[in-house]
Amino acid sequence: MQTFTMRSAAVAAAMLMAAGGGALAQSYPSKPVRIIIGFPPGGAIDTAARIMAPRLSENLGQQFVIDNRAGAGGVLGTELAAKAPADGHTVFFGTLGNLSVNPLLYPKLPFDVARDFAPLTQVVSTYFMLYVHPSLPAPTVRGLIALAKARPGQINYSSSGNGGAPHLAAELFNSMAGVRMVHVPYKGSAPSFTDLMSGQVQLTYDAVSTGLPHVRSGRLRALATLGPRRLPLAPDVPTLAETLPGYEVVNWFGMVVPAATPRDVVTRLHGELIKVLRLPDVREKLNALGMDPVGSSAEAFGAFMQAETAKWARVIKEANIRAE
Repeated sequence: MQTFTMRSAAVAAAMLMAAGGGALAQSYPSKPVRIIIGFPPGGAIDTAARIMAPRLSENLGQQFVIDNRAGAGGVLGTELAAKAPADGHTVFFGTLGNLSVNPLLYPKLPFDVARDFAPLTQVVSTYFMLYVHPSLPAPTVRGLIALAKARPGQINYSSSGNGGAPHLAAELFNSMAGVRMVHVPYKGSAPSFTDLMSGQVQLTYDAVSTGLPHVRSGRLRALATLGPRRLPLAPDVPTLAETLPGYEVVNWFGMVVPAATPRDVVTRLHGELIKVLRLPDVREKLNALGMDPVGSSAEAFGAFMQAETAKWARVIKEANIRAE
């Protein structure tokens, strides 16, 4: 009888915990949810967030507010999110650079991505192009390589910050093409493009969503797309691999929360994100910006981040990429 009573008590406690967890998930969110981005407004990740946030607000009954915290290649925003209360009301929307590469380039970060965050989902894969200022006398990738070899250390490229995908894309190009161009990091893609269009730097590697409108207006030229195939949005722009076989860079954005966030809250938030990514109008808007919606499971995204870290560790070592 005593054993039976103890077992009954244990079952009852488990049921109460489950009920409490379910109630917590149902009451979430109880206040506005902050989406932290480690870059200023105007870049591709900021644009993607602003497409999704209103639909999340509609579905969950609380505002999803974009909080741009630029600096140190996204490190400042990542740290802020890692140290936020683990209640589901702070989400970090990060890039390949933030979540998989910065730990390789900055050995003394004030946080540990694997320890301090719980994955939610990969949101999108986003495609990049190589953009040049119209004054640069290089009409093709082959012409750019020839020019860079003739002017070693005299051509500047901009990026969204140290360790980000634009930085990696450029250094991989330098390594594979056997050229030396100078890195000028910015606090995000928007200021990077501002200086590119003014001629302060000569080229950059960045998202279709950020640069293609400036190509169409004539303020920039697109020499190549960096993915595995030509893009429907710009079918006449060749892949970079058509000149440098084996070259490929595809950036991605994903969402994580502080690691101690209750599991039921993580599950609910993940489910709502997947619903939004499946909405036809959201998919259409993201596709129009050169982004492919993904919507992976939390477990698959965690494994993907680890695989990306391993992949880029090899590239960083072989290309001798450093955080200046």
